[in-house]
Amino acid sequence: MTVDQTHPCCAVVELRQYTLHAGQRDVLIDLFDREFVDPQETAGMHIVGQFRDLDDPNRFVWVRGFGGMPERRMALETFYEGPVWAAHRDTANATMQDSSNARLLEPVLLSDEYPRLSTPRRPSADPVNTDAVVHITSCELGAPPDERLGTFVGQVLAPALEATGPPPVAAFVTKAARNDYPQLPLRPGRVLVWVTRFGDLREQQDSQRAQEASSLWASVRIELERRTTHSPTVLRLSPTARSQLR
Repeated sequence: MTVDQTHPCCAVVELRQYTLHAGQRDVLIDLFDREFVDPQETAGMHIVGQFRDLDDPNRFVWVRGFGGMPERRMALETFYEGPVWAAHRDTANATMQDSSNARLLEPVLLSDEYPRLSTPRRPSADPVNTDAVVHITSCELGAPPDERLGTFVGQVLAPALEATGPPPVAAFVTKAARNDYPQLPLRPGRVLVWVTRFGDLREQQDSQRAQEASSLWASVRIELERRTTHSPTVLRLSPTARSQLR
């Protein structure tokens, strides 16, 4: 597994989870994939992935990256104060109950499977044709992230994941930075997040069984319990038609 911590567009990452009104997820996804992906990237963002939550029909999850905090503020101002958002915001906002569940993160591990700006993206008219399942696992940290946590991710967590299934696509921790675009609120607290991609549900289930039987994963679980305040939460996600991560 190749690790790249100098990705040109992901020094800062947002993980965003939206709770939608019943029956409105496909309305938002169609609008998002058709109207919002390309203009956001033109404004200076990298739209890494958009997903349906397999366990909650009213949850939409997406990930976007920025070159840094100044680049983030400039890109957000450009898009949210520009003509595309002005033309479609009422339709988008009408689908949402809550859009405030957002984390500001920075990478501690990016594999060679993490999408680049040049990664192909399907046209919005293409039908969804993938069995892939993406897991985003989040752990609430009891202390600020430090170098020892990065070492744990690279030398313990990632090898344990690879021993029991696919290696992680990426891992992130909360970025300690002021939110200088307060129009989009961010959740407080500190988290460790990692992303895993499975070819299909069977591979995901096989990996889960392998972890349950693994003494190596048992030691990882003990270390996670020592560092975290709650049990990990796992989002099981299906990529949309235009998601690069798929």
